[in-house]
Amino acid sequence: MIEDNLDLELVTKQTIEIINDWLAECHIFQNDVQKAMLYSHIKAMVERAKNLEKLPKVDPMLFDEISEESLLLARKTIELFNNLPMEEAYLLAVHYEVAKAN
Repeated sequence: MIEDNLDLELVTKQTIEIINDWLAECHIFQNDVQKAMLYSHIKAMVERAKNLEKLPKVDPMLFDEISEESLLLARKTIELFNNLPMEEAYLLAVHYEVAKAN
């Protein structure tokens, strides 16, 4: 869990740096709009982790066309935190999948 006294912007930037390293390793590149959208999602995700907010349940079947690579990256991302549900990974995987199409 993210401690109350941690800077959300700093945690967001650190998380984005880790993600960018993973994306580079996978040869996945984002355009500027995709980077901004992912940053916004990660910032909101960090806030949800800090405040213990939950996303609404989603039907995993809605994401059955997302590649295993994107889902794996998304799972790795939420594992950086200890209290995020799988719903968060499904939504993150969409960002990674879109970037793969570049």
